[in-house]
Amino acid sequence: MTSLTHRYAQAVDYARIAHAAQFRKGSQIPYIYHLLGVSSLVLEYGGTEGQAIAGLLHDVLEDCGAAHEATIRAQFGDAVANIVNDCTDGTAESKTRPKSDADKFANWIERKLVYIAHIATEDEGSLLVSACDKLHNARAILADLQGTAGPDVFNRFTAGRLGTLQYYEAIARVLLERASPANPRFLELAREFDRTVGQIHQLAGAEERIALGKNTLVS
Repeated sequence: MTSLTHRYAQAVDYARIAHAAQFRKGSQIPYIYHLLGVSSLVLEYGGTEGQAIAGLLHDVLEDCGAAHEATIRAQFGDAVANIVNDCTDGTAESKTRPKSDADKFANWIERKLVYIAHIATEDEGSLLVSACDKLHNARAILADLQGTAGPDVFNRFTAGRLGTLQYYEAIARVLLERASPANPRFLELAREFDRTVGQIHQLAGAEERIALGKNTLVS
């Protein structure tokens, strides 16, 4: 059983302040909703307090800037900072460099291919947080597909419908490959993610599930 200490409360406050001006895509929901959701999933699937803290902070470098790394490392330790780094596929600074839509799309493809390759080999402690992050995002997409947004939900994403579907399919395959009966909680998580991605594909009208890869054409 995982016990939460004052460190967890400090991490909630850190995330709240760092992401104070940010909202979930296409909504007025404060961004901390996602961070609390990811952290809750980490705990649900057997994570430690450190992993749950990393769940709260996993988007700080990506959305608020690389300068936060030193503070996170000093305040919450190397283990948490390393997981946050593993969950980051590009800092806020690197995401602002591409200017045109074509540049943004090319940057997205490059970052996502690197991220998919990374989670195939990353430390199991980081992998749990990464998987919970993607499950929470996938559930949000599914809820929007089932709700008033419908297929228009894909307009919020750089890669559109096809690229987003391919990206989540690629992640699903990696998580299933990494899952093992020796770790039943993670196996359950990987299967839940795969089920959710399958539902997304079905509601999006995808004829088949094709993973994003170097030879995949995304349009």
